[in-house]
Amino acid sequence: MNINRYIDHTLLKPTATTTDIQQLCAEAVEYNFFSVCVNSCHVQLATEFLSKSTTVNVCSVIGFPLGAMSSEAKIAELQQAKLDGADEFDMVINIGWLKSGKENAVEAEIKQLKDAAGNAVLKVIIETCYLSDEEITKASKLAINAGADFVKTSTGFGTGGATLEAIDLMRKAVNGKAKLKASGGIRDYKTAKEYIDAGVSRIGTSNGIAIVTGTSSQNNY
Repeated sequence: MNINRYIDHTLLKPTATTTDIQQLCAEAVEYNFFSVCVNSCHVQLATEFLSKSTTVNVCSVIGFPLGAMSSEAKIAELQQAKLDGADEFDMVINIGWLKSGKENAVEAEIKQLKDAAGNAVLKVIIETCYLSDEEITKASKLAINAGADFVKTSTGFGTGGATLEAIDLMRKAVNGKAKLKASGGIRDYKTAKEYIDAGVSRIGTSNGIAIVTGTSSQNNY
C-alpha cells in the first residue's frame, strides 16, 4: 500500500514559523505526501515553496479550530486562501448551531463554502469528540446534502481525535456520497492502516514521517 498518498502532512500549531512551514513542505516533497495542511496565513508561502512540485497539494483549514466565527468570516478566509493558491479546504462546522438544532444554518454555511471553493475539494470537520452518535450521523448527512467532498472527524484541538467508531457512523451516513478523512491521534502505520481499511481516503496527521518509516512520534495531531 502506498500509504504516503493518503497523508495530509499537517502543521497547525499557532507557534509555527516560516521556517517550520518550509520544513513541512520539504518533508512532504521528500515523502511524496498528498498535501500539506496549514493555517490560511501560510498558504501563499506553502504554494510558493511547492510551485515546482506537481504531486503535493496545499490544503488550508478554514474557521479553525472552533468553527464559531461568522459564516462571512469563513467565506472570506476561504476566498483569500484560494487566491493564495490553496487546492483544498478543511472547514470546521458551527458545532453550537448543530447542538442548538439549527441544522438548516449548518447546511447553508457548508453550501456557501462549497460554492466559494468551486471545483476545489472541501472537507467538513464535524469534531466528533463533542458529538453524540446521532449528531455525528446528522452532521455527516448535512455535509453531503451541502455538496461536501469529504467529511472529517476532528481538528486535533478538541478533547479527542479520530475513533474507528466515529468513522463507522460517518461511513454509513455518507453512504458513498462523500469521502472520509480521519485526523487526531494517528501516530503509527498500524493505526493508519486500520483507518484506511475502515474506509478512510485521507489521514490528517503531523506524524506522517513516523507512519511511513515505522518510527515513533508523540505529536498529538
